[in-house]
Amino acid sequence: MADSSLFNQAGIQITLALILIIIIAGLIIVVLRFLGIYAKILKHRELTETYKKIKNLNPEELQEYERREKELSFEPEENQLSGTNAPSDEKGMIQNVNTAENLRVFPTKRRNSSFINYVSPELTKLILLFLGTAIFWLIIGTTFGLYAGIKYVVPDVEHTSWLSFGRLRPAHTNAVFWGWASLAMVGLSHYVVTRVSNMENYSIKRGYISLILINLAVLAGTISLLAGVNNGGGEYREYIWPIMITFGIGVAISTHNLFKPVAKRIVKEIYISNWYIISGFMFIVIVILVGYIPLWQDGIGETITQGYYMHQAIGMWFMMINLGLMYYFLPQQLNKPIYSYSLGALAFWTHILFYTLIGTHHFIFSAIPWRLQTTAIVASVGMLIPVAAGTTNFILTFNGAWYQLKTSYTLPFYSMAIIFYFTGSFQGTVEAFRYTNLLWHFTDFTVSHSHLTMYGIITFMIWAFSYTLIPRLTGKEPPKILVGIHFWLALIGLLMYVIALMIGGTQTGLMWMKKKPFIDGVINMFPFWLWRAIGGTFMWISHLIFAYNFYRMVRKKEVVKIPGTPAEILAARRQLRNR
Repeated sequence: MADSSLFNQAGIQITLALILIIIIAGLIIVVLRFLGIYAKILKHRELTETYKKIKNLNPEELQEYERREKELSFEPEENQLSGTNAPSDEKGMIQNVNTAENLRVFPTKRRNSSFINYVSPELTKLILLFLGTAIFWLIIGTTFGLYAGIKYVVPDVEHTSWLSFGRLRPAHTNAVFWGWASLAMVGLSHYVVTRVSNMENYSIKRGYISLILINLAVLAGTISLLAGVNNGGGEYREYIWPIMITFGIGVAISTHNLFKPVAKRIVKEIYISNWYIISGFMFIVIVILVGYIPLWQDGIGETITQGYYMHQAIGMWFMMINLGLMYYFLPQQLNKPIYSYSLGALAFWTHILFYTLIGTHHFIFSAIPWRLQTTAIVASVGMLIPVAAGTTNFILTFNGAWYQLKTSYTLPFYSMAIIFYFTGSFQGTVEAFRYTNLLWHFTDFTVSHSHLTMYGIITFMIWAFSYTLIPRLTGKEPPKILVGIHFWLALIGLLMYVIALMIGGTQTGLMWMKKKPFIDGVINMFPFWLWRAIGGTFMWISHLIFAYNFYRMVRKKEVVKIPGTPAEILAARRQLRNR
């Protein structure tokens, strides 16, 4: 098997096709972005030229603008319409009625939704606190991850026990899982469930209790992991049980809080978003109990439980809730309904059916019973149904609105998250094939896949939702150029990261299949680990920019506005004269 041609394997061919899809999607957005940047450059040139003209206005032109300003601010007297005055256009309604100041065929760069806040100030503050603390853990968790990646390249940089790779890695994964992504999803869910139910029936006090408990759990868990106190070998299950139970209680309180508006909703139907969100909250409580109650974690049962816990945490918590949020925010951003409610229902039920069976596909050729391994492989292939249904639904919702990618700073995050949802999930199916599992398991290819999904899908979705919602809550937008820099640093850094580890992991797997010494695989990975560190640095910088953008969204905004009306031109003239 090891001697067969690598590129003749279906799994390898599919993986290459998926990578090509991501690259093509990125190139399309590059072209659209360059067009948007060029339009912005032209706008700034126009602003400069306008200021020059204003500065050089002669007295006759100034007099004309003053006259027009007076006309446009005209208010008729009580008997004006019944008088005998000669006809005149003192209201400024007739002159230049056939001209438009802006060419409306090419709209200016903007967000695609209004600034109307539909929730109370109290709930707004709670949501922003969830998002703010989530961003804090994003910075902390990815700092751990970046430093762990750097240690692959310079392992002797220091020898502090608290910063050893074996402690940094779980501190990184758990902080971004239970801190960044979980807190952000809970906060966003508090908004969406309200809007979909048309009923704000929360206990704000319980919301704060949930916020505090989740943050306390992540803080205590991070300190304990760095101190070397952990649960042992369970991946993403490293928090000791008192800490994880604290997290579970916090989520359970939010679950109860979210049930109330659904139960007392004004509308009869339950929109698909609430199906996904409520199911996600129910499943994570079950997953934590299954993973931590010490009844079946002996021998092979421990391995099966770990496979269940690891995959259900990702698929039935992170993926379920983010898909529910996508079904709300994407149609809102495009100002059109979701393409098909039936496709959404199909994706929802098949997701529940197949995803709950695929945990052991990470343990092909292990001591787990062969029939259970085969069941996981079949269910992994079955996952193509909800993935295809969901992707098709989202893409067809975009249909007729692709032009908005050029003028929106939020939609590129949505579009790439959808592309990553299809490619990353499809790749998960491909990894379950017996040959590809033999080739890639235990190599850095698995690390690449986890970042393609948790970062490319979950994190890009959360960023898209945040840039959509926060301006609505605060009425303030982030600097658009910084949003663009954030997007491109994150996307380019992720592609560097995952492609390097895919190539290196494949080469290492081939070496192991040919019975090469283990150290040969380590030596082979060094240049790919260097690219991992470079890509990770790009991603980390983008997180700092996102944190700054969040700060700007809760502070005063600045808008470049070209003077157009007589009042604006005269005000600009006075400003220039005072400089």
